Amino acid sequence: MATLQTIRSKGPLLVIVIGLALFAFIAGDAWKILQPHQGAQNVGKVNGESLSAQDYQKMVDELSEVFKLTSGMSSLSDDQLTNVKDQVWNTYVENQLIAAEAEKLGLTVTKAEIQAIIDAGTHPLLSQTPFRNPQTGMFDKDMLKKFLVDYANLGKTQMPAQYVEYYQKLGAFWQFVEKTLAQSALAEKYQNLLTKSLISNPVSAEDAFKARNEQNDMLLAAVPYTSISDSTVQVSDDEIKALYNEKKEQFKQLVETRDIRYIDVHVVPSDADRSAVLEEVTASSNLLASTSTDYAAFVRANGSEINYSDVPVNKTALPMDVAARLDSTGINEVYGPYYNQTDDSYNAFKIIAKTTAPDSIQIRQIQVYAETADKTKTLADSIYNALKGGSDFAEIAKIYGQSGEAVWMSARSWEGAELDAENTKYVNTLINTPVKELVNLEIGQSHLILQVMDKKSMQTKYKVAVIKRPVEFSTETYNAAYNKFSQFVAQNTTLDSLEVNAEEYGYTLIPRSDFSSAEHYVGGVKSTREALKWVFEAKPGEVSPLYECGENDHLMVVALERVNKAGYRNINHVADALRAEIRRDKKAEKIMAQMKNCTSIDQVKALENAVSDTVKHVTFSAPAYIAVTGRSELAVSAVAEKTAIDKTSAPIKGNGGVYMIQVYKKDKGSEEFDAKKEETTLANMAANIVSRQFMNDLYQRGKVEDKRYLYF
Repeated sequence: MATLQTIRSKGPLLVIVIGLALFAFIAGDAWKILQPHQGAQNVGKVNGESLSAQDYQKMVDELSEVFKLTSGMSSLSDDQLTNVKDQVWNTYVENQLIAAEAEKLGLTVTKAEIQAIIDAGTHPLLSQTPFRNPQTGMFDKDMLKKFLVDYANLGKTQMPAQYVEYYQKLGAFWQFVEKTLAQSALAEKYQNLLTKSLISNPVSAEDAFKARNEQNDMLLAAVPYTSISDSTVQVSDDEIKALYNEKKEQFKQLVETRDIRYIDVHVVPSDADRSAVLEEVTASSNLLASTSTDYAAFVRANGSEINYSDVPVNKTALPMDVAARLDSTGINEVYGPYYNQTDDSYNAFKIIAKTTAPDSIQIRQIQVYAETADKTKTLADSIYNALKGGSDFAEIAKIYGQSGEAVWMSARSWEGAELDAENTKYVNTLINTPVKELVNLEIGQSHLILQVMDKKSMQTKYKVAVIKRPVEFSTETYNAAYNKFSQFVAQNTTLDSLEVNAEEYGYTLIPRSDFSSAEHYVGGVKSTREALKWVFEAKPGEVSPLYECGENDHLMVVALERVNKAGYRNINHVADALRAEIRRDKKAEKIMAQMKNCTSIDQVKALENAVSDTVKHVTFSAPAYIAVTGRSELAVSAVAEKTAIDKTSAPIKGNGGVYMIQVYKKDKGSEEFDAKKEETTLANMAANIVSRQFMNDLYQRGKVEDKRYLYF
């Protein structure tokens, strides 16, 4: 937060869009320095072409800056970083795959086409840039043009260093936007080439309309598959093999996965650890009662997770447990210690001050900076005196390369943030300066000539010193858990021994099938990259070393059970599912034989283990949910559509049993048939299916290899 005024004084052109969702899928942040790993540092391949870890790092750095600029964040959390790693890679892969296909077809995107997109100003990407009209919120190409002119002449202006840096970042951001527009336009051309080839017809449109609008009410009787014991239905290996060959394409996997088993030990505080934290917070609360100065140093020295800010804030900026107790606490009174279950912490706080302050402040300002501190002060005094004498604020601002426009600042931009001394001084000046009054404020090596133009939404606000101490395990507790687990790992070096002895030692051996390198975390535990690398280098039956992971609060050991190579899954891996399907079909044959001579619902009800129900509003376009079997049955919906009123169907083999139905009512919906509308809907549905499928097909043909887990 390099002095809040640096950003807020730039006017509408430099308003940062918070939460730029459109860029989230391609954003990144600086990663750790790459580490060598067995030869060439390639993170993967697309269409046979390798992507080096160094090039990938550059892409991530570039996109990281875009995300920071557009979201207003200075850094990303671990979860955000993990997420964007995948998003950056996926975007790169898709662009490479589409570009290769487009080249074969002669599809290109020209500079003129990109310019036409910018001139039109309707692309969603443009509406998420800072170049938006403050009145309409729409993309403004004139604002962009003005920025590009200013950016081109950047070296010729006397703009302050902070502004120059911001303009440089904004210039890099726009280059990114242009590149992304080109990639997006190329992908759209390729996708349109596929989807526009799909059309509908009047017959299909009428069928689709009827399937959605014509409803059936019916009586139903069924014999569930659960009525026949599995042990009475035998399935041979030859039957499993035959079904496997029939459905083989369904068992194709694009990437190698591995079946693992692991033990995850989460180290938690002991009762002694809890007592120690409570004792320390009790001592801190006693000291807090007698403390009257330098609260920031006090809360730091007492290990609080909440830094003290000498700026009045709304209660919503404070921890929820503190905010809930403010009204029952007086000024200079200490509340606590108390336990908060939500974050497992012991707490105490003291209200230092309670005041009324604005939630929104409108200001305009001029930043003054010269070669030396004395020259800066002299120049600032000169500008200040000129403005006090009646000079035009905006005109003087322009002399120094600034707009001088009034902008609104929200208290949310500083409440809850960690403010240094300069920013605290700046914010308190804004809060305490009367409207229309000029201030000559010294901030660091520069001066700010600022004027508060307006204040809105006056709120009750507080200065609160908070002692918040999460209950954490001690070194002794961690060492005890580590020593016990390390002894267990040393004594059990095979998967078989882990299975036999884990429970006796109080551990749980957790199975995990089809684990892929793209998951980043083993067992969902952070900082398990070394364990993940081990999994994809180990041989079946091997057991890993002990890993310390998580946020230094987890211990883990992993065993590799099976390697599932890319391609068709081994029949043994899917045999159980195939056996269940064959067993279900055999049960259906037995039940259908029992129903063979049934000609009415009542006759089916008389069968042993039969169930019955009334089901209403069944349409052909959606599977009917049958409550008595607990299954959705598309076959029942289809038969109901074709069964006449008061007629009984033949036996229907479903997912949960064999059914017979008798339709007693058919209704046509009130919606009028519109052939053109239906055809358009069908064409759009087909296009959506193709849009989801074509990238998967390109992925398979492109032989994509993802080895990022080795480096990132």
